[in-house]
Amino acid sequence: MPCQATTNYVYFNNDLLIAMEKNFFVVRVYGIFIDSLHRVLVSDEFRFGMPMTKFPGGGLEYGEGARTCLERELFEETGLAFNVQDHFYTTDFFVASEFHDQKQLISIYFFVEPVDELPSGAIDVKGEFRDGVEGSQGFRWIGLNEISEADFTFPVDKHVANLLKKIL
Repeated sequence: MPCQATTNYVYFNNDLLIAMEKNFFVVRVYGIFIDSLHRVLVSDEFRFGMPMTKFPGGGLEYGEGARTCLERELFEETGLAFNVQDHFYTTDFFVASEFHDQKQLISIYFFVEPVDELPSGAIDVKGEFRDGVEGSQGFRWIGLNEISEADFTFPVDKHVANLLKKIL
């Protein structure tokens, strides 16, 4: 038979034509918010049974563009509206997803600014991170002059922290 389908692939004369699985990739979109005191906002979370520190943001949903995803994620996490500004970085090396078997992670980072001026302490009091409580989240600031890869849990965030130190 010249054309046959397996669970995940379609072959024609033993040549791979298309991958049938819907997505081999997990796309995550993150915001880099730098305030007037030259501090960057980070998110401390407890998810999937582990504590993590990362840039605010999250997963791209079907039908969303990267900017729309980030606006939604930031509002869900902080309760505040943000404008997505310039693109900063997209993953340019292989990273396997920590939470999805056999999937590659693609992370996209944008600079963001709040739509309205933030009231004093608006972000500092948003959410409460409690180690060991699934779904808990809190925010804190890290000075750009102090930021390091050691502040973050995941490899792409570590890389972005190093890039921020170099250019800012």
